[in-house]
Amino acid sequence: MIVIDLVGKTSIADAMVIASGRSTRQVGAMAEHLLEKLKQAGVKPISAEGKTQADWVLIDAGDVIIHLFRPEIRAFYNIEKMWGAEPPPAPTATA
Repeated sequence: MIVIDLVGKTSIADAMVIASGRSTRQVGAMAEHLLEKLKQAGVKPISAEGKTQADWVLIDAGDVIIHLFRPEIRAFYNIEKMWGAEPPPAPTATA
C-alpha cells in the first residue's frame, strides 16, 4: 500500500491510497470493509466503482481516493507513476 499526497498537484482530492489484493475475492472484500468503515466514520458522500468485477475498485471518499487492485491490473495501469510515486516491488514466488 502506498499513500500519495495530492495537495498542490490536483484539486480532486488531498490524498490517494493505492493497495492490492491477491484475488478478485480479496479486492471485493477489502472494498466492502472500507466502505463500511467510511460510513461508520460519517464520511459522506462515498461512491465506489468496479465492485462487481473487483479487478480494480475505485472508492471516492471526498478528500481521499482509494484504488484497490489485483496485482496484474495494478502493474498494467501503473498509476503510481502518473502521480510521481514509485510502485511497490513485484511480488516474488515463495517455495
